Amino acid sequence: MATIDDVAKKAGVSKSTVSSVFSKKRPISKEVTAEVLRVAKELNYRPNYWARSLVNKTTRIIGLNMRGEQKAKLNQFQYSLLNGVLPVCYEHGYRLLINTVSSTYKNQVEHIASDPVDGEIILDAVIGDPRIEDCLQRDLPIVVIGRPSEEDESRVCYVDNDNVGIAAKATQYLMSLGHRRILFLNAPANRTVAVDRGQGYLNAFEQAGLIPPKDMIVHKPDGITSSMTFGCDTVLTHLRADPGITAVLADTDSMALGVYQAAEQLGLSIPGQLSVLSFAYDSPLAQEFSPPLTGVRLHADQLGQESMLLLLEQLETGKRLAKRTLIPAEIVVRGSCAPTQG
Repeated sequence: MATIDDVAKKAGVSKSTVSSVFSKKRPISKEVTAEVLRVAKELNYRPNYWARSLVNKTTRIIGLNMRGEQKAKLNQFQYSLLNGVLPVCYEHGYRLLINTVSSTYKNQVEHIASDPVDGEIILDAVIGDPRIEDCLQRDLPIVVIGRPSEEDESRVCYVDNDNVGIAAKATQYLMSLGHRRILFLNAPANRTVAVDRGQGYLNAFEQAGLIPPKDMIVHKPDGITSSMTFGCDTVLTHLRADPGITAVLADTDSMALGVYQAAEQLGLSIPGQLSVLSFAYDSPLAQEFSPPLTGVRLHADQLGQESMLLLLEQLETGKRLAKRTLIPAEIVVRGSCAPTQG
């Protein structure tokens, strides 16, 4: 079996240069990199991953920690986010370990703490998130996607959309079409994104000089109920009790699809009798929506990319940072919203 000495000798470079080509710890010219990789392939050389980790006291593995149930599938937002994280990981010689935890996270800390990662990206932050505290106690570099709790904002890096602002804009857009009874199907109440979007929704009414309808915000239970089922059942219940509702603001595309199903059951046309807007845009469910769904483009790939760059900055400098990066979001108008009738 070929060794690093064999590759270095045949390529005419030092062992440290060969090591750097594979670890990407320091820049090596394209020409030298290409020659080292050519020789390594010719000799069928493979670096000893764990031996290198023991020497460097690093694993070159990044953890992506997201909340979800055991059998849950990745949604489009998470796929897009991965498309932002993975290229940066690859470019800098890191692997990605995806870890999905349920709402019973406190009972899993002892398992997660043993993950062999150099740093962690935390998704779906909740109020008083134990994952953040766990990483801080272990002095593990982290970046949070989404806003952490107020007590953690000054202690960690995070990347987020302006969820207060975009929720206000989405609500104002519906109000500009004449809608006033707007049902908001929000994320679970313990998510910081739900707090921010709920505030933005209420701000829109206050800025219009109207009494904020707090009773029109309904949070999805933080459990196994599917978003689609929640969207359908909640709309059926509320529209039967309050036929004056003319618009629905949904947290995800799955919830919005549930709204479409409920409208069909109630015999309501979209957007003629019920307008629908979702905090999602580029969705694999797009073909299921007729008419096409108006949504918010959150640029999840940029969120992922920026989070990885912030994490790399901490790993390369050895310093724990507390920076905030906001990624812009915008409303993409399609066919599911219209002015109120009459």
